[in-house]
This record gives sequence, C-alpha cells and structure tokens, in this order.
Amino acid sequence: MYGADLAEIFELIHRGRGKNYLSEAHEVTRRVRMHKPAAASLLDVACGTGSHLTAFATLFDHVEGLEISEPFMRAAKAAVPQAVLHLGDMRDFDLGRSFDAISCMFGSIGYLATTRELTATLTRFAHHLVPGGVVAIDPWWFLETYTDGYVSGSVIEVDGTTISRVSHSKLEGNASRMDVHYIVADSVQGARHFTENHLITLFTRAQYEKAFAAAGFTVEYIEGLHAGRGLFVGVRD
Repeated sequence: MYGADLAEIFELIHRGRGKNYLSEAHEVTRRVRMHKPAAASLLDVACGTGSHLTAFATLFDHVEGLEISEPFMRAAKAAVPQAVLHLGDMRDFDLGRSFDAISCMFGSIGYLATTRELTATLTRFAHHLVPGGVVAIDPWWFLETYTDGYVSGSVIEVDGTTISRVSHSKLEGNASRMDVHYIVADSVQGARHFTENHLITLFTRAQYEKAFAAAGFTVEYIEGLHAGRGLFVGVRD
C-alpha cells in the first residue's frame, strides 16, 4: 500500500485527471472558518505527497502533516519544505501540541478497520485540537452508497510520461478491496507495470456520526463534495 512506485507518479496521475487541490483546500478552509473564524494552524493527517498541504500552507499561518508511508513522506518533504512533517499512524500519534483545525483528505479515514478504531482515531484528533477546534474529513464511500464491482480506467500523459491506470473494486465483508494496475512508460526507462492493493472500510454514515459524537464532536455532513463522497465537519465540544 502506497509504496515507492506509486509515490513517484501519484501527483502526475491526479494532475492529469484534473484534481484541484487548491479548490478543495479553499472549501475546507471556508468550512473550518465558518466555525472558527480565526483558525490559524492546521494539521493534515494522512498528508500523502503533500499536495493538499501545499495548498493549506497558503491559507494558514502554520501547517503540519502526518503520514504513515515513508515514500510518500519523502515526497511531501520535497513538496512542502516549510512544513513540519511527522511520520506516524493516525490511530496513535501524539505530537505534544494542539491545532485550530485538522484535515484528513482523499478517503484516508477508510483505512481504519473497525468502528472502535474510528472512534479512537477521532478521539486522537480531538486531543490535538484546541477547544472549539474543527476537524474536516473527506470520507471513503459509505456502505450504502458503494458500487460493488466498480471499474475505473484512464490514460494520462504528463511531462513526457504516459500512465495507464485501471482499478477494480469488490465488496469484501464491510470493506472494499480495490486492486489497481499501473503501466508507466517514458522514453528513457521504457514501460513498467506494478499493482497496488487496498482494503478500505465502508463505514455507514450513521457509524461515522456515532464515532464523532463519542469522540466529543458536534458534526455535520455536507453532501456532494469530493467526487460525491461528501465532507464531515466536526467541532470539538
């Protein structure tokens, strides 16, 4: 999951597919400041290769990132050299400070395996927020909105590199198992193939909302954002 091969091409893929990190960061920031107008510090959990964090750095006075994948962390350090970055797991991190806001983007929260882990992780988030601080979470698909057997494919040409990406997602218990195949080719290295396999939990909306409440948040869900997955915005009580 999220190895060195993917770290090399991750930004090329999403740039080629038209993902607008700055627009998403602006919307999250707008939602945060609806509840905490003076929010000046943000922690981006599961910050990946740093693209959202780069955008957040233009919107907050102080930003930090947390990432579990070492290859992705190296890419993030190169992308956002001014940010403080931490290698760690969202389930048990302790940074010794608090923030006005915490973000967790790109469905990363779905890598938690159980509702107990979800509640514990949101409690970790609350522990790292000031009173009245805001958490914004881009969830994975809900169990009730997931499409079993979904196939996605695209071919992208960016900066002299051609990338073919094909994925297939299959229901496995209360999770989606997504197998992704990549073919990457350029004029120097030729063509290579690798795969990534992801098991992502399909929590229900009710399970998310119950976990937020148990962790001490008042939460709202905004539909339609982030390719239809929506956005949870929680305020620490």
